[in-house]
Amino acid sequence: MKFFVDTAHVEDIRAAVRLGVVSGVTTNPSLMAKEGRNPVEVIREIAAIVDGPISAEVIALDTDGMVKEGREWAAVAPQVVVKLPVTADGLAATKILADEGIRVNMTLVFSTNQALLAARAGAAFVSPFIGRLDDIGEDGPALVADIASVFALHGIATQIIAASIRRPLDLTAAARAGADIATVPYRVLLDALKHPLTDAGIARFMADWQAAKQ
Repeated sequence: MKFFVDTAHVEDIRAAVRLGVVSGVTTNPSLMAKEGRNPVEVIREIAAIVDGPISAEVIALDTDGMVKEGREWAAVAPQVVVKLPVTADGLAATKILADEGIRVNMTLVFSTNQALLAARAGAAFVSPFIGRLDDIGEDGPALVADIASVFALHGIATQIIAASIRRPLDLTAAARAGADIATVPYRVLLDALKHPLTDAGIARFMADWQAAKQ
């Protein structure tokens, strides 16, 4: 399973890339709004840091508007993946953009049917939201596992991005469920590194080394 960083904060992206584990970036309108900057400038800056896919989301809700915005986003940088919602208009726009060679990440996926339809429309990625399903008492990782099973059964190459990940346990669950990618806030990436026994082990090694030098 690969890791994308889920943020539009450029400094967090720089820090995450330095860890050597980040293969791409996902953004959304809410993350962009937090930055208070021109979204196109933000994506261009991210593209100078990250070689892998960078998801940039459209605002339009109609097919023509999505296609127009999608083409504009795709022109910003070659790494850009256009992010569209799983709706009837989104499917139609995905088909048009995919036929033009523009990669699409269909987002706000909450069912296997949505993921399957998105894949058949030509989406390069689908993003099931683990955390939001867990919020309402449903099993987010189980959805990822079901999508992965269906895609494998039918030879579908669309990649599954486990999204709405909020804690390290969600990463483990996504990996076990068969997600191709987990998109993760930088804070969660750092939390996934932490373990009290690692800290205790480092402290013990340092103490033993200092004692040996005396």
